[in-house]
Amino acid sequence: MLYFPKWKIALILGVCLLGILFTMPNMLPSAVVKKIPNWLPNQQVRLGLDLRGGSYLLLQVDVGSLTKDQLENLVENVRETLAKARIGYKGLGIVNNAVQVTIRSQADVARADKLLQALATPLSGGLFGGRGQTDITVNAGADGAVTLKPTEAALDERSEQAVQQSIAIVRRRIDATGINEPEIQRQGNNQILVQLPGLKDPTRIKRLLGKTARLTFQLLDSSPEAEAGHVRPGSELLYSDHNGPNGKPIPYIVRRQISVSGADLTDAQATFDSQNGEPVVSFRLNALGAQRFADVTRNNVGKPFAIVLDNKVISAPVIREPILGGSGQISGNFTVQSANDLAILLRAGALPAPLRVIEERTVGPQLGADSIRSGVEASIIGFLLVVGYMTVSYGLFGIFANAALIANLFLILGVMSALQATLTLPGIAGILLTTGMAVDANVLINERIREEYLLGKSPLAAMEAGFARAFTTIFDSNSTTLIKMAILFALGAGPVRGFAVTISIGILTSMFTAILLTRLLMVFWYRRRRPAALPV
Repeated sequence: MLYFPKWKIALILGVCLLGILFTMPNMLPSAVVKKIPNWLPNQQVRLGLDLRGGSYLLLQVDVGSLTKDQLENLVENVRETLAKARIGYKGLGIVNNAVQVTIRSQADVARADKLLQALATPLSGGLFGGRGQTDITVNAGADGAVTLKPTEAALDERSEQAVQQSIAIVRRRIDATGINEPEIQRQGNNQILVQLPGLKDPTRIKRLLGKTARLTFQLLDSSPEAEAGHVRPGSELLYSDHNGPNGKPIPYIVRRQISVSGADLTDAQATFDSQNGEPVVSFRLNALGAQRFADVTRNNVGKPFAIVLDNKVISAPVIREPILGGSGQISGNFTVQSANDLAILLRAGALPAPLRVIEERTVGPQLGADSIRSGVEASIIGFLLVVGYMTVSYGLFGIFANAALIANLFLILGVMSALQATLTLPGIAGILLTTGMAVDANVLINERIREEYLLGKSPLAAMEAGFARAFTTIFDSNSTTLIKMAILFALGAGPVRGFAVTISIGILTSMFTAILLTRLLMVFWYRRRRPAALPV
């Protein structure tokens, strides 16, 4: 009981000192904190949306469009495969979430079935249960009808990947706008929660997140049928993103085949055209994209080349000469803001599926100020009541417990500052609850010391037995609470997670202060006074 190695004393006091140092920036004005050198703790606890005010968006990933895109791509693959093999067919199209095609000659059914079976690719398996399965099933009927249908495992895998990819792209798009401390996390199976503290008007953010930003370069269909306004198989009708001379969007018939994809972009920046000074977006392609771009422009000089963004034709310039450098520019009716936004979208990448805003809230900062004031008042009142109770009930040992409680509060705020955790209104409630929970361990220890002392043990033996016998109870109770908080963090979202994090940090710091710091204070007192009786 009396023996404390010097390294352990240094460790306990060092941890408490670090807690104070990391907490101090929260007690200083922001202007002063910015002047603190980087080698000193200068992080402040981030305030959540309910305390600071800002915008709240709940987005839903349109996973249904993934199935539609897969089926449309499958239709094109079937068309190209059968055409290359010179197999006649009819009735190619999408029916009941499957692709159906009828082979004209019965003699070609077996060969067509073998070629179409090759379109199926194995799944990665893992969490989606797709190991050993393919992304589509191909069934040939006796009448020459062939059905290609995506498997459930493939749809689940594509949906999971789309949600994860969407979260990453949403984060990149928001970070590029310069918004500080956004909170972006998954909620449910296909929803993304976006909290933007301090942002009063989310209009621009919604506009950025509402665009899929799927950029493609496609050749215009220059066949006689297209010239006459007929859309041939393998082509599609798209419209410009701006109105023409007649006040209506300009129609374009473009080939479905994508010559160069926006996935090959490595950079995009908003600049100004050197000839007319209009805002444009300059882009640069990777090696593969640059090679494709060079081949297409070299083989199609004199033909129009459509730049398509989200199925809208931005512009359709004529290829005047081969573009071999892997870079170019996108021109259109851009303003400086729209050119910058398009550059952000292209740099962040295209969303795998559209996002829909299904819930939107704007929280005023006044509500946050009221919440902070109420939380601080409740915390002070609760702290004073706990301190008064411990002092009255346990005397000097109660004062030691109160000192450990103060250290515990510094450690909680210090850890949250170091981890850049977000403090929400439920988090303040968690700190208040932790204030009461933190002294539970001291109550158990002091009661055990009192019982052992009343049984006739010496002061030192009573103190030793009190700590030893209370430790198991303290450890078990805190462990079960930590398990509950882990479940809350795993299954909860937003404020629920903030509450779980605050309570978990408070439990860990309270065990440190109650078991180590309180014991150290008692040892210092006992070594100095050598009392014949305990003040309990």
